[in-house]
Amino acid sequence: MSVSKKPMVLVILDGYGYREEQQDNAIFTAKTPVMDALWAKRPHTLIHASGLEVGLPDGQMGNSEVGHVNLGAGRIVYQDLTRLDVEIKERTFFANPVLSGAVDKAVAAGKAVHIMGLLSAGGVHSHEDHIMAMVELAAERGAEKIYLHAFLDGRDTPPRSAKGSLQTFEEKFAALGKGRVASIIGRYYAMDRDNRWDRVEQAYNLLVEAKGEFQADTAVAALEAAYARDENDEFVKATVIRAAGQADAAMEDGDALIFMNFRADRAREITRAFVNADFDGFARRKEVKLGDFIMLTEYAADIKAPCAYPPASLENTFGEWMAKHDKTQLRISETEKYAHVTFFFNGGVEDPFKGEDRILINSPKVATYDLQPEMSSAELTEKLVAAIESGKYDTIICNYPNGDMVGHTGVMEAAVKAVEALDHCLSEVTQAVEKVGRPTAGYR
Repeated sequence: MSVSKKPMVLVILDGYGYREEQQDNAIFTAKTPVMDALWAKRPHTLIHASGLEVGLPDGQMGNSEVGHVNLGAGRIVYQDLTRLDVEIKERTFFANPVLSGAVDKAVAAGKAVHIMGLLSAGGVHSHEDHIMAMVELAAERGAEKIYLHAFLDGRDTPPRSAKGSLQTFEEKFAALGKGRVASIIGRYYAMDRDNRWDRVEQAYNLLVEAKGEFQADTAVAALEAAYARDENDEFVKATVIRAAGQADAAMEDGDALIFMNFRADRAREITRAFVNADFDGFARRKEVKLGDFIMLTEYAADIKAPCAYPPASLENTFGEWMAKHDKTQLRISETEKYAHVTFFFNGGVEDPFKGEDRILINSPKVATYDLQPEMSSAELTEKLVAAIESGKYDTIICNYPNGDMVGHTGVMEAAVKAVEALDHCLSEVTQAVEKVGRPTAGYR
């Protein structure tokens, strides 16, 4: 006879934090009776989620991936950003056999080296210093045709902050006497993670065919034109950079393409468009047989492409420990954070552990989440409460993405609505937890 279990429930309110300043503070402004009661009557604490405490450089802001990796590991895990910074400083990066091998192969065949990635100082998905190092590596090894395809940020950086970065790279190429910024496009298109393939298609066509909605002589001129169209960095439309007399930067068979994002979740879709023979996200108007497609880090175990920096093995994570002790566990979230409660929480392990179930709730199909700040929280809560009351699980790990996804839009009114929607959900969740006989506590 099976015994009904009383699960330990970890509810992660992604992007939900603590700040004493009240101005522009959505959490302070919102009506949150449930969280207020938990904070007043239940054990609670504040935890650090940035810098050295989560394996990042001192002063570097944290992010969802880093937080979930550290939570799942139960210890400080040094991150790819830190690892790459050290490799570049010590110049071992420039001897990386995967990166240098791809460049050497392209140079020997007279082919181009294409470098793509999020041109950002944010340090969340990439860092522009790493992209600069890759440009230098290609130039040092004799590449003459170096094309940078810049994905613009505006989410982990201020909305209109790309100009300085683009100027720096244009000056670098001028100093080298070779190479150029070949295209710019907002991360909204190039770095989707919710199967919005119409967005990814625009980025793919820009890179492969050198065709976009707009064209400009320089990257800075292209950005200024985008701003004039009222497009912030994140939403800059596909723009080809080519001055009169410059060669076409369309990809050709035998070219090398190096993807300089180190974070996996927003790198997967466009990577699959390039490397999967059976790709069906959209009809590729042009398929190119690259000499090499290089992932800076491993984006997914089933993506068959060389990886410059394979993942360091993380042993005895929370999920692994639970499985070894024959405990059952559930991971549940919306599409936007599903990878975080599964892949990242499990230390980069793609497949579920023994006894681990997963529930994916589709995030709403809206252009930006300020248009639906509650997202799919009602459906997520319904499934979560049912799982708590099922008596099936020893542990449940849940992520509500609203705070992060709506907060990134910068729309205060929507952020307040998101916080209030979360508070309503917490009411149902805490009642379910207490109903099965578990205490509740909180942290921010």
